[in-house]
Amino acid sequence: MGTAESAYAKAVNGHYAPGNLAARIREGLRAAGKEGAALAPADLAPVDQFHTGGWQATAELAQLAELAQLAELAQLAEVRSGLHVLDVGGGVGGAARYLASEYGCHVTVLDLTEAYCEAGEMLTALTGLSEQVRFQVGDAQAMPFPDESFALVWTQHSTMNIPAKEKLFAEAHRVLRRGGRLALHEIMAGNAPVIHFPVPWAASPESSFLKTPEEMRTLIIGAGFHERVWEDVTETALAWFQRRPAPPGDGPPPLGLHLLLGEVFPQTFQNTVLSLEEGRISVIRAVFERR
Repeated sequence: MGTAESAYAKAVNGHYAPGNLAARIREGLRAAGKEGAALAPADLAPVDQFHTGGWQATAELAQLAELAQLAELAQLAEVRSGLHVLDVGGGVGGAARYLASEYGCHVTVLDLTEAYCEAGEMLTALTGLSEQVRFQVGDAQAMPFPDESFALVWTQHSTMNIPAKEKLFAEAHRVLRRGGRLALHEIMAGNAPVIHFPVPWAASPESSFLKTPEEMRTLIIGAGFHERVWEDVTETALAWFQRRPAPPGDGPPPLGLHLLLGEVFPQTFQNTVLSLEEGRISVIRAVFERR
């Protein structure tokens, strides 16, 4: 990793790795009465679905990607280890645990932030899914996996932190098997060049790397993918934010996304809503197939 890449990794880790993340989540579980209990992935949704739309957006993207069909095809082909999914920038593993529990697939979470991977391993163990979900610290611009390792590459709200998107999509194409799919649900640039900072993925413009939807589409197709689905869900994302209740007067609930970002979370939430309302950002979900 070169000097520029090291600076990029340092900036991302500095933003996403507030101290003692795993310990704070454990305390949240204790305060919510979930300490020592057998947990289902749904129990963790308030803290581990770190994207617009929450778990429902994860479920809808899985349906768009026809994950049930892919899992069935893997069984018919007698693939002993089942369907293999790569979750790029999967954080603490909320989507990965959902996919593993609902579809029986094996998911590898690749994330640049070590603290997220450590917390993700803890949460995965609590749900009894450690045999199906594993975490690896690494850079999506240079994935540490052999060619044609996965049937599906999955990404939800992670490309905003990746500067060299042409490398990301070239790597996704490389690690996918022929006929494999790329499923994405991403925040992209809108109609204005500047957004309101801080936002959940960046404290300043220096670590935010948004492309317009058409720029992203061009990069993905240029990497060798065929488009299957492309949907603008910006209005749906804004409506989701507007439906979320305000925190009670005595503070946030025990489990919530504030545990991931700390005291700055309320401001990042407000700035995301404002940027959506003003058309400064957009939200796209799409599915592509590897040629």
